[in-house]
Amino acid sequence: MIVLDASVLIAHLDSGDRHHANAQSLLETNRQEPLGASPITLAETLVSPARAGRLADAETALRRLGVDELALGESAAGRLAQLRTYTGLKLPDCCVLLAAQDHDARVASFDTDLLKAAHKLGLATAE
Repeated sequence: MIVLDASVLIAHLDSGDRHHANAQSLLETNRQEPLGASPITLAETLVSPARAGRLADAETALRRLGVDELALGESAAGRLAQLRTYTGLKLPDCCVLLAAQDHDARVASFDTDLLKAAHKLGLATAE
């Protein structure tokens, strides 16, 4: 499984995003892998489409892509607090890391700090 960061999902949905081609390539290269994202990541991804009145279109695109909403495991609040303290990342990024830990998954992101933290935690990344 690959846990997707909002940077990948936003780039996938927005052809004008500077990472759009990279997102397409990453998703194509890993098309056989199950994809997932935390509820916070999905909400982050859907903010711009919601503002533009295109929420339903974006949700449909994510369903077509096959992105599953991954529940965060037990004691998520405490574990997120620990990740935030250990990595110094913001909570949305910690949600990506926690989802990857809980689902034994690789992390996909265009955020270098998030990828560094994933490696520091012993998580694999998707290129």
